[in-house]
Amino acid sequence: MENAFPMSQSRTIQSHLVLPPDTNHHLSIFGGKVLAYIDEVAAIASMKHAKGEIVTAAFDSVDFKSPANVGDILELEAVVTSTGKTSMEVYVRVKTINFRTGEEKITTESFVTNVAIDSQGKPVPVAKVYPETDEEKELFERGLLRRQQRMERRGK
Repeated sequence: MENAFPMSQSRTIQSHLVLPPDTNHHLSIFGGKVLAYIDEVAAIASMKHAKGEIVTAAFDSVDFKSPANVGDILELEAVVTSTGKTSMEVYVRVKTINFRTGEEKITTESFVTNVAIDSQGKPVPVAKVYPETDEEKELFERGLLRRQQRMERRGK
């Protein structure tokens, strides 16, 4: 595909250890800390796709599914799932890994919209994206509906 990149090109994985200063009185990670991690990994995935600077335009959804506790390894995976003219939708999946047992569970799923910008902060066009795996195809195909819902929320 001309001026299009596979979703896998933007795939970014980060790991963090859940430490006591990052947790609440239940010894589970603060939601705001998870949001900061999501914003960072989504930005990196977007920069890899856009091959340039980006800004966060919106957190379209954040679903906290289960807690991450002190001592857990938090693994975030982000991938650009669809694009507009200058915007990129990024899917971020967060899971915990218990290093002692190997047990993994999804803790958070989120969709973030980022916009590619130039050195003056003005939006610039981005390449299209295309899926390769079944999971990517599902995310990609549902991206049109999510985009339409975003536009409706913003009154466009």
